[in-house]
This record gives sequence, C-alpha cells and structure tokens, in this order.
Amino acid sequence: MIDGVIVKKLKVIPDERGYLMEMLRADDDFFQKFGQIYLTVAYPGVVKGWHYHKIQTDHFVAVSGMVKVVLYDRREGSSTYGEVNEFFMGEQNPILLVIPPLVAHGMKGIGAKPGMIVNCPTEVYNYDDPDEFRIDPHDNDIPYDWAQKDG
Repeated sequence: MIDGVIVKKLKVIPDERGYLMEMLRADDDFFQKFGQIYLTVAYPGVVKGWHYHKIQTDHFVAVSGMVKVVLYDRREGSSTYGEVNEFFMGEQNPILLVIPPLVAHGMKGIGAKPGMIVNCPTEVYNYDDPDEFRIDPHDNDIPYDWAQKDG
C-alpha cells in the first residue's frame, strides 16, 4: 500500500426503509479538516485522470455504480515511490479511500452504469489558483495501463 493511503471499510446499516452509510467522521483518526464536498461521475469505460494535489488530501467514496481508482506514488523520497495501487470501489465494495497530497490518481467507470464518487477534500477549490496538476491519462511515465484486463 502506498505510504499515507488509508482504506476505511464502510458500515452499511439497512432496515425496511432503506439504508444508511456513514462515510467520513470528524472523530476518524485520519480526519484533518473540512474543505468542501463534491460529486464526480465517470461514465462506463471512461478514464478521468491523472491528476494530483500539492496541498489537498482527498477522501473518495463511490456511492453509485463501480469505479476503479488507481493511485501512483510520485513522491521522490517516499518509501513507496513508484508504487501503483488499484482499488475497485462502489456498490459492491463500500470503502472510503484517503489519497494524500502528491499521489497521482485517476478513475475509470466500470460496469453498466456511471460510477459516482463523493469527495470531501481538505481544501476548498480555488478557481484563481487551483491546487490541481494534470497528467495525460495515457501518454505519461506512470507504469499503468487503463485497458480492461480480461481472463
């Protein structure tokens, strides 16, 4: 696992009315601070990424569909520099994924319907000076191929 990445298995509490799933709590050991909450959607088969942040920590939860989220540790000096982690998250695997600053990440919608991720980053988005740095999803030096792996 990439240093600083945290996976929290989420508890789903069902009853006859539906269900409740807590995502992020202020008393979680890893909670830092609240920036904002937003929803991002990946259509089936579409790759959204790569990008990273210099300051922001992300907290991803896939709330509908399934999404493959891939992380790449690009932090020189990190004990896990160059490591790639792959997570399949969503309805069949309800987890919260903590992504530290400078770790490149991307996502791909998998399955038959759009994958929806709620993110609660530690920072608000600054439209004038965004803490977001993009890397081409396919033409880069990251050792990862987004193609579906059959077999």
